[in-house]
Amino acid sequence: MWLMAGASGMAAANLYYNQPLLGDIGRELGAMGSALGWVPTMTQVGYAAGMLLIVPLGDSLERRRVIVTMTVLVSLALMGAALAPSLAWMVAASFAVGITTVVPQLLVPFAAHLAPPAERGRVVGTVMSGLLIGILLSRTAAGFIGTHLGWRAMFWIGAGLMLVMAGVLRLALPSQEAVAAMPYGALLRSIGGLVREEPVLRLHSLLGALTFGSFGAFWATLALYLQSLPEHYGPQTAGLFGAVGVVGAAAAPLVGRYADVRGDRKINALAIGVLLASFVVLALLGQWLWGIALGVILLDLGAQSNHISNQTRVYSLRPEARSRLNTVYMVTYFVGGAAGAWLGTSAWVRFGWTGVCLVGGGFALVALGVLGGGTARAARSYQDRL
Repeated sequence: MWLMAGASGMAAANLYYNQPLLGDIGRELGAMGSALGWVPTMTQVGYAAGMLLIVPLGDSLERRRVIVTMTVLVSLALMGAALAPSLAWMVAASFAVGITTVVPQLLVPFAAHLAPPAERGRVVGTVMSGLLIGILLSRTAAGFIGTHLGWRAMFWIGAGLMLVMAGVLRLALPSQEAVAAMPYGALLRSIGGLVREEPVLRLHSLLGALTFGSFGAFWATLALYLQSLPEHYGPQTAGLFGAVGVVGAAAAPLVGRYADVRGDRKINALAIGVLLASFVVLALLGQWLWGIALGVILLDLGAQSNHISNQTRVYSLRPEARSRLNTVYMVTYFVGGAAGAWLGTSAWVRFGWTGVCLVGGGFALVALGVLGGGTARAARSYQDRL
């Protein structure tokens, strides 16, 4: 379990190495401004494509083989980024990094499959805590290594870590034969059937999208807000708030354990309430760094607790389709995050920090409404599967 948590964090970090290094990448490759923005954008586009096209293979192929293969491929993609001679090459390599960095989304359902039903929430929470901490610390690590060794060194180091991780996972993970052997085309078509037939999946995918939208509205605008303060705080300060968020992410195993005992719906309600409270704190105390730090802790705790609760419930639906269930949930989740980032940025331009907090809080309020109005059919479907 702890190996899966560490591997998930190391793999997920690949998606975010380029963000604090964009300035250095642009200067060396002769690209600045909006053109440079294609690097992180295509990383995320690639990740979404990987979740849609590759993660379902976790149901139809031997999971350990898929995980190890993708770990080797992401290492090669990182090497491609390290060797990039031009912006076009870097953009293509970034897409390759994104589409191959699906290992965390294969490991989480694998861990859920291996866990006894009574401990599934705790196990998912532990693996997710590793994933989240890896994401939060990746920017800090990339900024430090980029400053002292250069931006290419970060990608070389990441590639080496992935090769080592592939070997460790090959030796340590148990072999598991396909749980739903079917042709690739049929596998993808079956995803639509899951959406139609599983109201619980639809409900929790929507909850995930709304809470990640709230999360995205904040993180997309934090650096802009910090720069607008009288002290004109730079990107290094913004990056430090990622480390602050580790406090919230570290609570993930506790949330999963509580979900095993008390039920997921209560966790969802409490988590979304904490998320809403975070934007009240950010709106009222956001002119001080300590106020932002408090808001970030609450934001991460609320968003990630809801995320873990959602996943625990979704993974309880169909053991033979956990990878495809994860595809539906995570694709919806990232669509919500993208919408939140866009709305948050738009609100910042028009209404400033107050507008951002209203957008983030609005997403949380809608999520509470969706949870409160969850259909009786979804509730009955879930109870029937317990």
